[in-house]
Amino acid sequence: MLKTTFYEEHPFAQYIRILGKGKKGSRPLTQEESYSAMRMIMANDVEPAQLGAFMMLMRVKEESHEELTGFIQAVRESLELPTGVVVDLDWSSYAGKRRHLPWFILSTLLLAKNGIKVFMHGTKGHTNGRIYTQDILSFLDIECAKSVEEAAAQIKENNFSYLPLEYLCPKLHEIIELRPIMGLRSPVHTLARMLNPFDAPYMMQGVFHPGYSPVHQKAALLLNQPHLAVMKGEGGEIERNPDMECLVQSLHNGELSDEIWPPLFSQRHIKEEVMEPERLSALWRGEIENEYAEGAVIGTAAIALKLMGKAASIDDAHEKARKMWVSR
Repeated sequence: MLKTTFYEEHPFAQYIRILGKGKKGSRPLTQEESYSAMRMIMANDVEPAQLGAFMMLMRVKEESHEELTGFIQAVRESLELPTGVVVDLDWSSYAGKRRHLPWFILSTLLLAKNGIKVFMHGTKGHTNGRIYTQDILSFLDIECAKSVEEAAAQIKENNFSYLPLEYLCPKLHEIIELRPIMGLRSPVHTLARMLNPFDAPYMMQGVFHPGYSPVHQKAALLLNQPHLAVMKGEGGEIERNPDMECLVQSLHNGELSDEIWPPLFSQRHIKEEVMEPERLSALWRGEIENEYAEGAVIGTAAIALKLMGKAASIDDAHEKARKMWVSR
């Protein structure tokens, strides 16, 4: 008589099965399931093959706002952060730029110069043909932090700090670095953008695909984030393209809203053939003029000012950002 063979299933297998059971059998994870799955990932309780399968199944179906919320909650719990760090505005930078220089960096410096404490986090090198914030900051004589403690000290002293993801959350950085192996980005790119580790009351987000904007909005709502502004940013970064109309989708104290920001120029500008990082510092010091760049810097800063309640209208936000730029 044949004996039935039983095997012990790995605890993480249940989440892969939920996502991959086929067109009729699969379903999204609940917020609670997403939280539990990410806790196991952060604790290294998942086999490499399981991690790859899970991330690619999520990539194919695209993460829901409930799944994103659960992931963020689990990762936040795993972070070891210093207490008493005051940050006004959380700013993520993960996409990189390939058409224009990252002018938004000057927007964050402009805000910091005017008393707003900005924490920026991001990563580099995961996509070919792009330049990343982490590599550009040295051209502005800004040193990246190498720990959360150093980031906290920089924010206190300069109102600005950039901390690479590899120091903020090594496990997420490790997963992002799998892109050359997998050939695709994973949900970690979206998750990392939303970490807001220092619990800043205001958060800016940029997306490349407009369909992700409501996901950010609704996840922020579930996370009780007081204020958020998300837009289709140039290259996927938090940077307004001044040549185009800009839809800003916001969250303010539990209320979702959409607002159209009109283009700043009547005609589109021709992009520069070569991206020279030295031009950022030259523009900041007033050594060169660049209408498109100034429009991007001022326009992006204006959205932040309105998000933070420092401007009553779009026109007021632009005027205040312009005055900040002129007086820098």
